[in-house]
Amino acid sequence: MAVYNPQDIEKKWQKKWAENKTFEAKQQSDKPKYYVLDMFPYPSGAGLHVGHPLGYIATDIVSRYKRHKGYNVLHPMGYDSFGLPAEQYAIQTGQHPAITTEKNINTYRKQLDAIGFSYDWDREVRTSDPNYYKWTQWIFIQLFNSWYDKKADKARPIDELVKIFEKNGNSLTQALSKGEGLNAVCDEDTPSFTAQEWNGFSEQKKHEITLKFRLAYLANTFVNWCPGLGTVLANEEVKDGVSERGGFPVIRKEMPQWQLRITAYAERLINDLDLVDWPEPIKEQQRNWIGRSKGCMLEFNIQHSTFKIEVFTTRVDTIYGVTYLTLAPEHELIEKITTPEQKEAVEKYVAYAKNKSERDRQADVKTITGEFTGAYAVNPLNGVLIPIWIGEYVLAGYGTGAVMAVPSSDTRDYAFAKHFNLPIIAVQEGTHTDITKEDFDPKAGTMINSDFLNGMTVPQALEAMTQKVEEMGVGYGKLNYRIRDSIFSRQRYWGEPIPIYYKNGLPYSMPENELPLLLPEVDKYLPTEDGEPPLARAKDWVYVPLPAGEGSGVGFEKAGKPTLNVGKSDAGLIDSSKNWQTTTPDKWKNLKERARELRKNQTDAEDNLWQELRKERLGIKFRRQQVIDTFIVDFVSLDYKIVIEVDGGIHLEKDVREFDEYRTNVLNSLGYKVIRFRNEELENNIDEVLVKIKSVLDKPHPQPLPGGEGGFPIETSTMPGWAGSSWYFFRYMDNTNDNAFASKEALDYWQDVDLYLGGSEHATGHLLYSRFWTKFLYDLGYIKVKEYAKKLINQGMIQGRSNFVYRLNSPLSEGEGTGVRFVSYNLRNQYDTTPIYVDVNIVENDILDIEKFRTWRPEYKNAEFILESKDGKALPLGEGLGGAYVCGHEVEKMSKSKYNVVNPDDVIEKYGADCLRMYEMFLGPLEMSKPWSTSSISGVSRFLRNVWRLFYDENGNFIVTDETPTDKELKTLHKTIKKVEEDIERFSFNTSVSTFMVCVNELSEQKCHKKAILIDLLITLSPYAPHITEELWAALGNTGSIAYAEFPKWEQKYLIENTFEYPISVNGKVRHKMVFALNDSPQEVEKQAIASAEIQKWLEGKAPKKVIVVPGKIVNVVL
Repeated sequence: MAVYNPQDIEKKWQKKWAENKTFEAKQQSDKPKYYVLDMFPYPSGAGLHVGHPLGYIATDIVSRYKRHKGYNVLHPMGYDSFGLPAEQYAIQTGQHPAITTEKNINTYRKQLDAIGFSYDWDREVRTSDPNYYKWTQWIFIQLFNSWYDKKADKARPIDELVKIFEKNGNSLTQALSKGEGLNAVCDEDTPSFTAQEWNGFSEQKKHEITLKFRLAYLANTFVNWCPGLGTVLANEEVKDGVSERGGFPVIRKEMPQWQLRITAYAERLINDLDLVDWPEPIKEQQRNWIGRSKGCMLEFNIQHSTFKIEVFTTRVDTIYGVTYLTLAPEHELIEKITTPEQKEAVEKYVAYAKNKSERDRQADVKTITGEFTGAYAVNPLNGVLIPIWIGEYVLAGYGTGAVMAVPSSDTRDYAFAKHFNLPIIAVQEGTHTDITKEDFDPKAGTMINSDFLNGMTVPQALEAMTQKVEEMGVGYGKLNYRIRDSIFSRQRYWGEPIPIYYKNGLPYSMPENELPLLLPEVDKYLPTEDGEPPLARAKDWVYVPLPAGEGSGVGFEKAGKPTLNVGKSDAGLIDSSKNWQTTTPDKWKNLKERARELRKNQTDAEDNLWQELRKERLGIKFRRQQVIDTFIVDFVSLDYKIVIEVDGGIHLEKDVREFDEYRTNVLNSLGYKVIRFRNEELENNIDEVLVKIKSVLDKPHPQPLPGGEGGFPIETSTMPGWAGSSWYFFRYMDNTNDNAFASKEALDYWQDVDLYLGGSEHATGHLLYSRFWTKFLYDLGYIKVKEYAKKLINQGMIQGRSNFVYRLNSPLSEGEGTGVRFVSYNLRNQYDTTPIYVDVNIVENDILDIEKFRTWRPEYKNAEFILESKDGKALPLGEGLGGAYVCGHEVEKMSKSKYNVVNPDDVIEKYGADCLRMYEMFLGPLEMSKPWSTSSISGVSRFLRNVWRLFYDENGNFIVTDETPTDKELKTLHKTIKKVEEDIERFSFNTSVSTFMVCVNELSEQKCHKKAILIDLLITLSPYAPHITEELWAALGNTGSIAYAEFPKWEQKYLIENTFEYPISVNGKVRHKMVFALNDSPQEVEKQAIASAEIQKWLEGKAPKKVIVVPGKIVNVVL
């Protein structure tokens, strides 16, 4: 006997799918490919709530449908597993974030499996997996080693730029500020030089110059600094001046940060939106975020100062209406130009503005604040003095951080001017030019009070004034963008280490064959006492390059391979009380024979020096070929801790030179001074060498490098949260490849995402960064696509439906109970109450389960309630009078703090996964937000049981037959297939659920149990309810999974209507219905309608005055 038990059936098929790898995507196939991408979830400790799977269910329906349609479908899932929550938990508990993350991922995986998604789990990626972030680091290195060629409009390797410099210098980057003749994006302070000058620069100077061109670069910038969390926060992580997580104060602070030159791609990011099928609102958000604007760059002199203020404006035609300049509170000139009289007020205002994020400052348009600096600028056109103010509404990151304020033409400037009683000069007249009116149009009318511009229209004035300022040399036309270069470093532990080390204070990228650079162990996950990032706590967080050929060194692995020293040094085991003990016993055992051999085979230069040193001409005792830690040094004074090294020609080679630097740093960290001499110096003038050695004795010892073990310090910031999620869609294509982020074959086959479904939070920043990285990889020839997602759908949210109880704020009359008291919703206005969130899981249809409430939280153990009767009247305290406690409700974001989170596990346990899947789709259009409510989920549950009953009777007997379907049954089936196919193709999943319900109801009424109908119904239903359809598919005798059965084709011939049910009205009221053939004549319809017994009853033996027949619509009998 077969009984529909969804929980058992679903677990059974989920196990089979996993064992058989049913949804494995073939890396190459003759089938057309279809790549479906979901949002990259962060595995939070709370797990999934019912809002999270909404998009996943939709993409799963599409993926299953496409398999039915004959596609090779790639539908992967992974985890954006680096993040601040795990780090904060680590700070609180001391538990490593990796442990927390692994636990959270296991919870997510269990929940995802329970919903029955058809993911290819062999493709799983995690951003915190070293095998994954190895390639995130690799991409960063490519960015670091690339520059942007404006002429070719693409990124190119930095080596190609160096060749240009060797041949031509950087003459092509002259006149940078005016944008003339540029072919490279670079810093504004980039010096000009000839090829001859370049070739004469030191290697360090050359490297320093290339840093001004690299797409990944280090620079000071204003950031959202949160001292309480010890890190920089993104704008979206700050709300109302505090961190979204923890509520810690956030200030604007200038700090050195890694940045990526996304601005180089601004124009392409706008133009290439035409290549993709994305909703227009999403495209518009992208355009607004990038913020392209055409205008002028103007230069304002400052009275009694050599400083100048640069202003970018899109309305240079309004220059004669400028009555003040406003600087962003972070502007670098504020401190330099503020007068002594205004110093205190300005400093106070700047401190105030630091506590607000850029997002808050943009959003708060009603609050008007500012401060006068006491300084004046000079209008470059008419010489009028203009007061310089500071205002928080001006952002340092947009334009130049300064605006020329024209109150008559800009609403925010107008409000500022009115608030501080500043002059307002009208520069336009005509219709719609009054800024105080709602119909104000800033580009309407003609120019007035504007010298030679008077009488011109705005477009004419813009062109004329641009030409004028360029002729005067006080400005130039420019295309500007709102978007700023992306800040790419965070002062956190739990993130991708940035593969950069510092040599002589300059950043260098680690060799690619040394990736991944692993996160080190730290004693705490907090910043250091000096405010350095947590990675600065790591022992030996230094990079150690080793020379080619055999040799000894810390971490030496093989010839030519640099290595990372991440373990504790054995130097700590040396007994410093014995100055002759310079290494550990084990190291001495391994190196002593080599040291003896070197003593016997000294070079001539070494022997010359040894003969002088052994005579103690310097008054110091030296040893030769002494083992120190893992090195054998040429000469050492253990008393004075001086090491002398003698270098031959091989030491000029780059890799040997780098190793020498490392070796010196290690010896410095152990307290030794290191002096180096070339062979030629010892052979030509030994006395001069001895003088140099003597002079070193009076110099202080070099200080150990950070980390304490020598080598080159490694960057201590980590990458931002969006780093790993900017390219994960390519890694899914070939996630186990150790030699590349994905093979050429995989990239050529899968190419791009056919459907990406994401939430509103991914509509701007995430899309921009991922599009930027895609274009960069395209420029370097690694991929063939300019955009990674052809089709994008922005899903809505499933909102929570919160419930409230109402606690009395004042006691009742004496003797009316002693516990905490609550009053029912419809009685709350009669009392002084406070609404309190209550767990929605102990509320059903807004009725509180009082006993569960009392056990929900300890403080409510003795709670007392004023209930209401069915007619809304109050009942005495106590629950025995038939009343109920009605809760209030509100639709809002689903959140743990609001106790409105519904766990999908609970829904599945009660109704099954198929029911959850179909119900979430049934709630409404995918793109719209809708509240969660289980009030109608039972209807979906009944539907699935009705599907089961088409196959089994009430006693569990299999009742499917091989009978031939009727036309009516075929019509029901084929209209369903047609509608569902159309709905999936246009992503209208909610209407499909309704269609399925109508279909099953009709088949039930038709008592249809015919295999020919049911087999196609199962395939059509399979994408929505995969478990029940797999079970019934097997019951029909099929051996393989239904997942790859061909989707049925609907046929038009079964959809043609042959009959029509006419409503028969008598004097305008419908009294009867009759079915006629559509080809029956009006006369035949009239004859049969009049002859029917039902109509004869109304005629009472009389002939009708008139009978009106409208073919295919209605029959009306007029008495």
